[in-house]
Amino acid sequence: MTVHFVGAGPGAADLITLRAATMLAAADVVLYPGTYLDTEVLGHARADARLVDTQDLDLDQILGELVEAHRAGRDVVRLVSGDPSLYSAVAEQARRLDAAGVAWDVTPGVPAYAAAAAAVGRELTVPLVSQSVVLTRAQARSTAMPESEALARFAATRATLALHLAITRTRELMAELEGEYGADCPVVVVHRASQPEEQVLRGTVADIADQVEAAGLRQAAVVLVGRALDPSGGGESFLYDPARDRSSKRP
Repeated sequence: MTVHFVGAGPGAADLITLRAATMLAAADVVLYPGTYLDTEVLGHARADARLVDTQDLDLDQILGELVEAHRAGRDVVRLVSGDPSLYSAVAEQARRLDAAGVAWDVTPGVPAYAAAAAAVGRELTVPLVSQSVVLTRAQARSTAMPESEALARFAATRATLALHLAITRTRELMAELEGEYGADCPVVVVHRASQPEEQVLRGTVADIADQVEAAGLRQAAVVLVGRALDPSGGGESFLYDPARDRSSKRP
């Protein structure tokens, strides 16, 4: 049997992939992150599947569940919020599964930052404004950030920022970004993007912390920062420029 790490998307039951839905429908055991997931996603699982909420489990307990299910010959899906390539703890789980001789694979999902951008109808890479997106996180009660990845270094690029795990430090982070981005730079906070409880706050570097604190947001939010969020700014793509030579270069 194989342990399947599956991206659950941003939380909405209809924003998982067809492959993910098929895997859930076939799984005997499903481990899921209850903190971030709309429980309707579990409606894709079989009625008789064993469902395990991992929000209160440590890594050893999670791996125990995965290995035990595998050795019992059960098909296992380990759901992770968003996409497994970002902040999913797949790396350390995979290392332990390798050591235990358990096969595993990965199925991608819709990342939370993409759902947040969709919620406000904004492209994060706008011509002549920003052509890069920095995906990073803040450090509070979490693993230390590498010194080379200090927020000030990313801010110097003035690229669009997608900040994860940052909502409780919004005021401090905005103060750190103001020098590069400016007090009037647009900021969007999306809480539980795509889920029934979705909440969107729109503001600037100067005032978004006031809104976050007034709303009482403490988790499950993505913070987007950058001039690309301003719908009035930007140029047009060369790819679709009417003046672009589209003649064939082949003989």
